[in-house]
Amino acid sequence: MKNGLKAIDIMYYVATPAFIGRWNEAKKGELVCRMEKAIGGLPQFDSIESMIGKMDEAGVERVFVTQTKMWSYRNHWMYMDTTLEEVAQYTTRYPDRFAGLAGYNPFRIKESLSEIEHAVKHYGFKGVYVHIYGFDIPLHDSKMYPLFAKCVELDIAVSMQVGHVLEAMPSEHGRPIYLDKIASDFPDLKMVGAHTGWPWVQELMSACYKWENIYFGIDGWMPKYLAPEVIHFMNSRMGMDRCLWGTNGLPWKESLDQLDQIGLKEEAKRKVLRENAVRLFGLQ
Repeated sequence: MKNGLKAIDIMYYVATPAFIGRWNEAKKGELVCRMEKAIGGLPQFDSIESMIGKMDEAGVERVFVTQTKMWSYRNHWMYMDTTLEEVAQYTTRYPDRFAGLAGYNPFRIKESLSEIEHAVKHYGFKGVYVHIYGFDIPLHDSKMYPLFAKCVELDIAVSMQVGHVLEAMPSEHGRPIYLDKIASDFPDLKMVGAHTGWPWVQELMSACYKWENIYFGIDGWMPKYLAPEVIHFMNSRMGMDRCLWGTNGLPWKESLDQLDQIGLKEEAKRKVLRENAVRLFGLQ
């Protein structure tokens, strides 16, 4: 960033060669949609130290690594099943550079809740990340409510991908308007609608305008491709307090360079890139 602001990336995956190799192997039996083909695979680094080097080059202070759990809509198996230890290798070695988000499997509720509690209390994870689509249930399904109650109990945030999904799964289950129903039942639950909610960005904006506890993630998009209404929201008085930057594995430097070029106010940049994440996740 031109102003030297140290950014916080709220959305990243485990990026070791072993993990990415396992993911690429799992994808061989799955449908792959045209957008996923165009973008290619997830990023990987030879070592955590080389990853930190790239973060330093771009001006990224901290990255959230997710314990992502994806269920195959077509073949009905957990074809991305990240373990706590795979995330904790980052957070335990470099706690000032990485933060963990635990995963959730709505088909294994008891086991998931126990693991989330362990992740928070033993490893210091800062929240939970949900990729709902392959499970073929909506975000406000009853299978999700035990997770929401646990997050309130532990005072942690839950980040949920909303909008269309890159993988070959139905997108409807991630409609951002479902967060409105969740907030009505859990007004103390801290939520992030990740990936902008496109093509239903206005649903996510509406939820953020309405509720104090819902945040808008711009992760998963290079800033030059953000819809004009999203940029306007990021610059607005009420919107700049609710937006969070992330990459979902897209290049840090290019993303931050583009963010400098879309006309954001300096106050909005500070909040979107850092201050909102510090406040929401209770970072030191």
